[in-house]
Amino acid sequence: MKTESPKISLQRIHQGKVRDVYQIDDQHLLMVASDRLSAFDVVLPDAIPHKGALLTQISNFWFKMMRPIIMNHLTEIPVAQVIPDADDDLIQRAVVVKRLRALPCEAIVRGYIIGSGWKDYQENGEVSGIQLPKDLQQAQQLPEALFTPSSKAQVGDHDENITFQQLINLIGNDRAEQLRQVSLEIYHQANQHAQKNGIIIADTKFEFGLDEDDNLVLMDEVLTPDSSRFWNQSSYQVGSSPESYDKQFIRDYLETLEWDKKEPGPRVPNHLINRTAEKYHEAYRRITGSDFNNQFKH
Repeated sequence: MKTESPKISLQRIHQGKVRDVYQIDDQHLLMVASDRLSAFDVVLPDAIPHKGALLTQISNFWFKMMRPIIMNHLTEIPVAQVIPDADDDLIQRAVVVKRLRALPCEAIVRGYIIGSGWKDYQENGEVSGIQLPKDLQQAQQLPEALFTPSSKAQVGDHDENITFQQLINLIGNDRAEQLRQVSLEIYHQANQHAQKNGIIIADTKFEFGLDEDDNLVLMDEVLTPDSSRFWNQSSYQVGSSPESYDKQFIRDYLETLEWDKKEPGPRVPNHLINRTAEKYHEAYRRITGSDFNNQFKH
């Protein structure tokens, strides 16, 4: 199992908690998703087998589906053309993308009231300045999906929910309106597809950039268990926090430890690693309609 990116002869220009970005030329980047596991903004010493490949291929599935709605950052350039000695593992985890100017915000869509939105609602009946009906229960579907943007934080800080007016102040009225319309359209189409396959997309976040012609482009990762909250439709119940298709098992375990949520992170038992990996595989299978092992060699 590989936990780090293989040696790549390109200049690495960014190393995130779970993704690495390399410069190919002025117009193109190589984005590599790792198997690294992050919780509470700390990279843990254990990895999730095939996580990078699963997230990359789920994103690619959605990017293709959403092409009629929005352009995306993918190119037609094969990874093997840029890295001639790339093995199957790297080819599955990496994509060659267009270099864009990232917008200074995240586009969050909430179809259900949960997480930080639920906390805000309990405090003041609002989410990102949007007044909601009274007496909503935890995990309840909202009357209509909400666009609730956040500002992108500096490294080490947390993103902050902002109002739509604050988004307008950041990127301008026309661009903010475009961002809201496109984000809601992507969410509705994705959730419709997911629910046909037994998954509820409770909420999700998108990142966008601008190309050289100032066109809006969907980028980064999209509609994965890491960037979204996926629930099993068959076990979903209003009034409690549903089980999700991500590393929640691991977060719950870490909460039982005497750990200050700072580096270095603790080791995670194998059975929790395996259970989490199974959830990523199940999400891939339900969304794409194919089994991961049938699609790729290992």
